[in-house]
Amino acid sequence: MISLNQLTLRRGALCLLDQASVSLHTGWKVGLTGANGAGKSSLFQLLLGQLTPDAGELQMSGYQAMAHMAQEVDARQRSALDYVLDGHQALRRVEAGLIEAEAQDDHQRLAELHGEYDLLQGYSKVAEAEQLLAGLGFAQESFHRPVSDFSGGWRIRLNLAQTLFMPSDLLLLDEPTNHLDLDATLWLEGFLKAYSGTLILISHDRDFLDSVITHLLHVEHKKLNLYKGGYSDFERQRAERLAQQQAQYDKQQRDIAHMENFIRRFKAKASKAKQAQSRVKALERMEKLLPAHLDSPFEFSFPVAEQMSDPLVVLREAQLGYAQQPVLTNVGFTLHPDQRIGLLGPNGAGKSTLIKSLVGDLPLVQGTRVVGEHLKIGYFAQHQLEALDIHASPLLHLQRLAPQERELTLRKFLGGFGFQGDEALASIQRFSGGEKARLALAIIAWQRPNLLLLDEPTNHLDLDMRHALTLALQAFEGAVLVVSHDRHLLKHCVDDYWLVAEGRVAPFDGLLEDYAQWLKQYQLAQKKGKTTSAEPSPSEPSATTQIVDSTPSTTGNKKLDRQEAAKKRAQLQPLKKKIHQLEDRMEQQRQQLAQIEEQLGDAELYQNPQKRDALQTLLKQQSQHKQTLEEQEMQWLELSEELEALTLALGL
Repeated sequence: MISLNQLTLRRGALCLLDQASVSLHTGWKVGLTGANGAGKSSLFQLLLGQLTPDAGELQMSGYQAMAHMAQEVDARQRSALDYVLDGHQALRRVEAGLIEAEAQDDHQRLAELHGEYDLLQGYSKVAEAEQLLAGLGFAQESFHRPVSDFSGGWRIRLNLAQTLFMPSDLLLLDEPTNHLDLDATLWLEGFLKAYSGTLILISHDRDFLDSVITHLLHVEHKKLNLYKGGYSDFERQRAERLAQQQAQYDKQQRDIAHMENFIRRFKAKASKAKQAQSRVKALERMEKLLPAHLDSPFEFSFPVAEQMSDPLVVLREAQLGYAQQPVLTNVGFTLHPDQRIGLLGPNGAGKSTLIKSLVGDLPLVQGTRVVGEHLKIGYFAQHQLEALDIHASPLLHLQRLAPQERELTLRKFLGGFGFQGDEALASIQRFSGGEKARLALAIIAWQRPNLLLLDEPTNHLDLDMRHALTLALQAFEGAVLVVSHDRHLLKHCVDDYWLVAEGRVAPFDGLLEDYAQWLKQYQLAQKKGKTTSAEPSPSEPSATTQIVDSTPSTTGNKKLDRQEAAKKRAQLQPLKKKIHQLEDRMEQQRQQLAQIEEQLGDAELYQNPQKRDALQTLLKQQSQHKQTLEEQEMQWLELSEELEALTLALGL
């Protein structure tokens, strides 16, 4: 059991936890969430003994072995398999003892060590380590490659594999899915659900949390709030709690206003002074409730290009990849502005290759790529974060794209992506991965694309930002093609899935649950192919056949449901377009009004008789702009109500 009792934790001058208390029972699977900087990673360090509380106490009982993922890889010359096996220190100790006992010809010691080796099930450990590596996406031929051969993302996967291999009854994982694709995420989900110990998991993947955890611990306002269930249960319970808290807060504000008014009116009167003083003391004693902050700190959209081509991109008889090593063959499709596609497929099958070819970063090996006259691509990939100018601020990044734009407009735009105040002016050199990802998305949004090509856009993003991204993609009026391990984003932002596998791109007539089943069959067929022959036997379905035939018979209906939902959403587009156009005009009115009011703030206008005409002109313009803005706001309200009514009527 883990128990925190009235615990206070500081990092320098920053107080992360203030008299926080919570108890976590053995065997629970706990998701740990909270805003960036709230203290989640510091809480892990506290449990690991790397930090000590400033006040209160931490008690941990019943745990013999704790496993926590390392952030760096030290043994770079070790093979991947040996690196994972190194996680089992007791096994490595016995193996080293066996070598030493054999060298000394110590038969008694050998017998003792062989007994220990049997108890550790040492003869099956290599196979277990290989299963971990395969589950996390490593090809069998890479098991014996040195760690130094792998990129940063794959080294993080190796750290995860080593952590999972460690014997433990308490497992601490910090963002384990950040560098995983969907296949590895699904595998990890199954592994953790079967884990018999206590799990504490930091993650921003809500579907992953929903599937794995039994409780959620939320760090908020320097306190620890425990909720039972998954992330969706937490959202519902927290909304209910905050609604009650908001009602209490509103009542308290009324009480405070009443008491302050009483004090203001009567503290000078002798007959009422004693009562007034008692209310002053009551105000001082009152524990101030915090207002409920349900809204995300991020609010942005992807404005669509003013002109739209249809089709946007056409590929015909294309071969994608490299001249000596093509990855995808005979690829042909047409992308239209209203398409919203999620790419599925095993790791390394060619999803990123397809996106790079659509962008034009990777020339076609053969075939043709035809782009629309007005095509504007918004491309997000992890390597773009490294291409950002680390010496420039978020504001400077946008100013380079729009040198004529007013700074106020750019800063307001960046504010929707969480870059408020000084953050918009600071060099991004010390930005986290999540902050850089937000800036990359802001740059894409500013350029008003009509085709979004997104390769794992949620990596490093917290739950609030993922929610804002989901809403922005839902409202985007162009085409979307996305690769993501975040199933919540896929479920809510795409209409169709394409499967990239066995060198082909084909429609997938199913949902994500069906893909998980397809993946199991595909991996089983791959194993059979390796143990029997390179070609599938007539009795075994090929991977190509599986693309069409391995899904349940209901998937045709599911595809029709998605298409029907897409048609319904299309009915909303004219109204949405009117609302967006009206919002742009309202923003122009606000800016013009702000300029006029700034001029009206000049004292000389009122003091200099010669400027009386200019003053009258400005006042007239101010009145006209206010009236126009008021009319636009009324029109916007009517259109919004019409959109809401139509949305309800369509069942969306």
